[in-house]
Amino acid sequence: MEKGLIHLYTGDGKGKTTAAVGLAVRAAGAGKRVLFIQFMKGRDTGELHALNRLPGMEILRSEKDFGFYFQMSEAEKKELTRIHNGLLKQALERTEAGEADVIVLDEVTYPVNWKLLEEDLLRRLLSRTDDKRHFPEIVCTGRDPQEWLTACADYVTRMECVKHPFDRGIGARKGIEY
Repeated sequence: MEKGLIHLYTGDGKGKTTAAVGLAVRAAGAGKRVLFIQFMKGRDTGELHALNRLPGMEILRSEKDFGFYFQMSEAEKKELTRIHNGLLKQALERTEAGEADVIVLDEVTYPVNWKLLEEDLLRRLLSRTDDKRHFPEIVCTGRDPQEWLTACADYVTRMECVKHPFDRGIGARKGIEY
C-alpha cells in the first residue's frame, strides 16, 4: 500500500476543524476507515453527531470538558495530559495494526505547545521511516504549529482571519462554530 501523506491546517482563521471534518467525511464516503481524534475538546459539538452516523468513522476524545487552558488547575492539566497520551497511544496501536486509513488529530498543536502530551508519541505517529509499517493519511489541525510539525507535513494550509463576527461581539453559535 502507498504511504499516506500528512496535512496541517493552521492559522488564526476559522475553518481548520471544518476542513478536517470535510476530508474525514470524504474518506468515509469512499469506504476508508477514519479515526477522528479530538484534543482539548470535551464539550458536545455538532460535528460529533454527524460523524458518529458514518460507517467506518470512529471518534476518540476526552469524555470530560476541561474548559480553557488558562482556567485549568495543575491537577486538571496532568489529567488531560494522561488522556491525550492515551489517545496518541491508541492512534499508534491502530496504525501499527493497519486499522485506520485516515487519522485526524484535531487541535493537536495546542497540547504540543502547552506540554499536555508526550511530543515523542506524536513524532512516532508521524514518522514514516519504517517501510514495513502501514502509514495512514494524517490530518493535524491547530494554531501555531511547531517548526518540526510544519516541516514534516506534505500539505500546509493556513487559514487567515480577515474579518470575524467575534470582533463585533457576536459569540460562537451552535451548528456554525461548534
